[in-house]
Amino acid sequence: MSTPRQKVNSGQLSGMSLRISEQIPSTFAALARKHKVPGAQFAIYRDGSTVAHEVGELEFGTGLRVTRDAVFPIGSITKIFTATVAMILVADGDVDLDAPIRDYVPEMGDLGAMISLRQLLSHTSGLAESSGMEEKSSSSLCHYLVERVCGGNLVQPPGTGFSYSNPGYIVAGRLIEAVTGMAWPEAVESILLRPLGIEPAFVNLPQTVPPRRQVATGHSVNTAVGRIRPVRQEPVSAFAPAAALAVSAVDLVKLGLIHVGPGRPEVLPAAYATQMRRPVPRIDPFGLADGWGLGLAVYRQQPAEWAGHDGNASGTSCYLRINPTDGWVVALTSNSNTGAGLWREFQAELTLAGVPINPSQAPAPGGPQAAPPRGCAGQYTNGDIQCTVKAGCDGAVYLSADGQDFMRLTFYENLTFTFSAPGTSLGAASTGRFARDPATGEIYGIHIAGRLARRRQRVVST
Repeated sequence: MSTPRQKVNSGQLSGMSLRISEQIPSTFAALARKHKVPGAQFAIYRDGSTVAHEVGELEFGTGLRVTRDAVFPIGSITKIFTATVAMILVADGDVDLDAPIRDYVPEMGDLGAMISLRQLLSHTSGLAESSGMEEKSSSSLCHYLVERVCGGNLVQPPGTGFSYSNPGYIVAGRLIEAVTGMAWPEAVESILLRPLGIEPAFVNLPQTVPPRRQVATGHSVNTAVGRIRPVRQEPVSAFAPAAALAVSAVDLVKLGLIHVGPGRPEVLPAAYATQMRRPVPRIDPFGLADGWGLGLAVYRQQPAEWAGHDGNASGTSCYLRINPTDGWVVALTSNSNTGAGLWREFQAELTLAGVPINPSQAPAPGGPQAAPPRGCAGQYTNGDIQCTVKAGCDGAVYLSADGQDFMRLTFYENLTFTFSAPGTSLGAASTGRFARDPATGEIYGIHIAGRLARRRQRVVST
């Protein structure tokens, strides 16, 4: 379904270069084959028109083709939808961005007196990570919040720094429920999805209507041996505001149009959309982006600045990028863990075709290598995330995340380092950074994949 604000087509369109409309679809299909992605979609918007294309199968080996209307579990891109609904409530005067969250979610207690909605949406609340896999499939937002979030520790004082937090969006989802009197899925559907012309689809979410659209199956792909296996999505009732939506690439463009040109003022006034993509001052989302607003990451790429978010569910990789200045929206959905490689190369092809976007790069330490910093060995935690740093008898420093094999760290200036992380809960980060207290000189934390883990105890053995 297309909104009146855009024309969706696969042919040559005004506002798009000939290469984008005629050559990019075949390039996209070739890249999907290269990265062994079973199925994928892309949509590119400019000047009132959208080029969209889809390739492959919904589930490998079934012959069920990906259609334009098929939906893909988008993982953490769900957070943009939750943040947008919260900002609509702010625009309507129902919520104050800077009021204590306890004013709206009293079950947060004393912890809620310290945290605001602005901090929740920008990942500066200090709330530690919490998986609770045995609970999140059946718990309500309220129950999970009381049992898992309120009982957890802050990884840092609210408002003092960035640390990506799924629990922060659980709290934001609970706020939406409390203010609207609706369950989170109902509120998202009525306040945002329907006005944007998006048919709702929630992933394995009890007490919601089963999707009427075809849903892509995620896949685990081992490129070394050519193995492709389906991955079933887990129920995530408590984590719904952070990861429960399934949408198409064209749907993501509809969401992105809130931030382009006149936007969608009947949905969210432009001034509030601007706030969503304005970086919070003095925070550094190291390893994820160049800045972070209220629900949107900021990528300061040359020759343009983009906003957006990445989303990885069980065996899916999805991406949204918005360039408000030049009026571009780019979206990609894929049903494979190898979709990240497809996305990187696809961005490079778009650059050649005239889209002012550069492939996202993890922070790459420059300059000569440095010696490992003294006193970095120890145990580091962020809620359920556990990291161990050890000094080896060879003089090198090694990192283990969540019980994975130890990986050797290569150090550079400013306490940054590189490593190889095959599939930990911290993500596929290849760069990290230790945090040092400027007053005492002691290392107190480690930044990996946008999350801060704080030191708990020293490790002296090799």
